[in-house]
Amino acid sequence: MRRKALCIAHLYPDLLNLYADRGNIAVLQRRLEWRGYEVEVVRVTHSETPQFSRYHLVLLGGGSDREQAIVAEKLRACAPEFRSAVQDGLPVLAICGGYQLLGEYYQLPSGEKVPGLGLVDMVTEARPDAPRLIGNIAVWSEEVGVIVGFENHGGRTRHGHRPLGRVLHGHGNDGVSGQEGLRHLNIWGTYVHGPLLPKNPALADAVLRDALGYAHLPEQLEPLNDRLEQEARTAFVSLRMEDVAPMLRTEAELR
Repeated sequence: MRRKALCIAHLYPDLLNLYADRGNIAVLQRRLEWRGYEVEVVRVTHSETPQFSRYHLVLLGGGSDREQAIVAEKLRACAPEFRSAVQDGLPVLAICGGYQLLGEYYQLPSGEKVPGLGLVDMVTEARPDAPRLIGNIAVWSEEVGVIVGFENHGGRTRHGHRPLGRVLHGHGNDGVSGQEGLRHLNIWGTYVHGPLLPKNPALADAVLRDALGYAHLPEQLEPLNDRLEQEARTAFVSLRMEDVAPMLRTEAELR
């Protein structure tokens, strides 16, 4: 019997693709195809209406304040369907601007509040007198080990959920709490980009397992040869964040 395809929705790639989020889609698609899964990628532009009942995974990427405001308005029109699907277990990977949209609001430096989707108990505020949080970042996640990448955001995010991980180097959600990202239900929210998934194959597979479970497909993923990715991660950490290198060794011992 032919296995059904896993459907990945890239929401508003014409507006939210500031940090090479097409690379994240490519990683998800290829890591499934290499394991024999059929994959359908649906690009939902701002002129289209998402059909959340079709999708097994949703990606919301990053964008500027202007694009975020446009996307927020579009998504609020279908927020009840989105919220219902998320409560039922629909996995969501939300990065930077897309992450901020999941909360109650995003306050611009001008003081204007852009209403969010209210999918999680979270607010983000950008103050005109506060510096942007920019630079290389490493995060320790109990689920997937070390997550590495780049961050560039003016907003400070606070939420009442479990964080994605603990900041080892960089700023994270607000630059002071030591927390980065969010994990709630099957939501993965983070400020780490650059893009995110090519550098972090363990995270990509964790997101895929959520999607496969939601699609009622086999969740067991055969190991792939990630030698090049791991070498790149080790070089990234060793060159820029020497204090984090021991965590990668610990991660390798756990695998």
